[in-house]
Amino acid sequence: MKFNLSIVLCVFLVALVMWNCNSNETHDRPAKTYTVNQFMDIVQINGGAFSRDESKIVYNSKATGIFNAYEIDLKTGTQKQLTTSEDNAVFSQSYFPADDRILYTSDKGGNEINHLYVRNQNGTIKDLIQDSTAKAQFAGWSHDKKVMYVSSNSRDKRFFDLYKTQVSEAQKEGDVYPTTQVYQNKEGLNPSAISNDDRYIALTKTITGHNSDMYLFDTQTKDLKLLSKHEGEIKFNPQYFSLDGKFLFFLTDEGSEFTYLARYDISSGEKMKVEEAPWDIMYANLSQNGKYRVVAVNNDARTEIKIYDEANGGGRLEIAGLPEGDITGVTISDSEKLMSFYVSSSKSPSNLFVYNFETKEVKQLTSTMTKEIESEDLIAGEVIRYKSFDGMEIPALLYKPKGLKAGQKIPALLWIHGGPGGQSRLNYSASLQHLVNQGYAILAVNNRGSSGYGKTFYAADDRKHGNEDLKDCVEAKKFLATLDYIDTGKIGIYGGSYGGYMVMAALAFTPEEFNVGVNLFGVTNWIRTLKSIPTWWEANRKSLYNELGDPFSADSVALYNKSPLFHTDKITKPFIVLQGSNDPRVLQVESDEIVANARKNGVSVEYVIFPDEGHGFVKKENNIKASEEVLKFLDINLKGVQAPQ
Repeated sequence: MKFNLSIVLCVFLVALVMWNCNSNETHDRPAKTYTVNQFMDIVQINGGAFSRDESKIVYNSKATGIFNAYEIDLKTGTQKQLTTSEDNAVFSQSYFPADDRILYTSDKGGNEINHLYVRNQNGTIKDLIQDSTAKAQFAGWSHDKKVMYVSSNSRDKRFFDLYKTQVSEAQKEGDVYPTTQVYQNKEGLNPSAISNDDRYIALTKTITGHNSDMYLFDTQTKDLKLLSKHEGEIKFNPQYFSLDGKFLFFLTDEGSEFTYLARYDISSGEKMKVEEAPWDIMYANLSQNGKYRVVAVNNDARTEIKIYDEANGGGRLEIAGLPEGDITGVTISDSEKLMSFYVSSSKSPSNLFVYNFETKEVKQLTSTMTKEIESEDLIAGEVIRYKSFDGMEIPALLYKPKGLKAGQKIPALLWIHGGPGGQSRLNYSASLQHLVNQGYAILAVNNRGSSGYGKTFYAADDRKHGNEDLKDCVEAKKFLATLDYIDTGKIGIYGGSYGGYMVMAALAFTPEEFNVGVNLFGVTNWIRTLKSIPTWWEANRKSLYNELGDPFSADSVALYNKSPLFHTDKITKPFIVLQGSNDPRVLQVESDEIVANARKNGVSVEYVIFPDEGHGFVKKENNIKASEEVLKFLDINLKGVQAPQ
């Protein structure tokens, strides 16, 4: 029997078209509607460190509604809760090198005064920081694992000194941990890397957001040497030392639009470029014995991880079987046999994985997404770009609700990240997915001044905040108007921290552009905020003043002019404010005053205060309440849904 090839191809193509049509119908079905509790019913996790025998990983989980330390058995997947805090978030840092004690940090109600704690193997807790007003950070273990490095501002609340603390398996519950100062920080030089022989400390000094210096401190001779003598705005950021201590590897954008990896020869002073990409390299590190080099690249709102086999010529490893998504939190075990990492996407919260370099096995250790939500009902962000008022191309992430009918018009929100200098990325956000599921389109704008798109773009909003970055948001609204499914009479603006400032700036300085605003702990009075910078930010204070303006100088006039608090008479559209009482960055008085001033002018304002939160909400119950209040506000004031009686 002979086959007519043309007929066969025709039938195949028709079948393919029919299959695609059916597939699209399935894909485009309306999403099921879920509650915010269901979207929040994920388990947020982060962190990760291997135990001494590499049979377990300690990490942080929000399974109880607040972050606590957990450990997971790599063979069985069994999870065990190690801390039981009910009020303050706990963030594990590491196991001890020779036993199962763990080190963790915690503050009080979001006040950011972090202390370092040891959880002993019998469950008792020891605070390593005696000064209740001091802030401390874990700075890593020495290469031989006999010393714990700690940075603390106990001596001078403005600066972090570096200390080394002796640890041993013989230490008991009540023992004192012998501690000595390694480096006294009198000039705002922050320790960044320590050589394996503990001789050299690489330090960074922030000058502006686009300009920094790199120093080398010799603990034997006490010499401090500037390694980055330069002119102009150039960043230097130490990453790690070579195993033999002869080279310091660092990130810089010297002579480049993007940050690349370079090395400094300590004996000769010679610098050499090691690796570059058409994006910023975010970080680089070396495994315990130098076998692997890990490099992370900020590739268009996604993290691209590269792993090089340094022990065998430095070629890049191709790891088969890795799941799709953003790979973060890469940690290679001391034996260099295992690698833990997280995978997430805009449709999936982070999950913890482990990879075995010897067996090539990729194993998923956690499942953090609630089974109540079908994956097909979640929305993947789409990277788009639009031209702003001056022709500058602005990147953004677009989230379109599923199952829209032909001719249907829906409300939309601009989603503005924090910072200044942050970046909206393709990660899972329960709040964002909840709003999209409820019928709101969202455009997450990476306005000029956002990180990840080169130093020219990053610097483009300096001293222009509330003006050119706001114009980028107005142009984003115009982009939304080109989409046939957007109701152009129902577009709001939503943001937290610096994004909250942009919300209030939009309502005060472009009062007819946006219909509503959602302000999460946003700056409204730049003069007060910049004057009340937390003491421990001293090393970055001048950088902020350079970028935003010095409130103690003639810049105060410009800061007054760009502060929404002093222009509330122009605000006419309704907004909601959500604020933590313990916020050390944006004080509650900021929100109190702008709410009161707007209400005096007859503006409809909702105000939600969380007495047990700081800058950002960490408790699950508070995040649920915040999202519920935001949705209720938007449904009434943007969608036009009648308020419940």
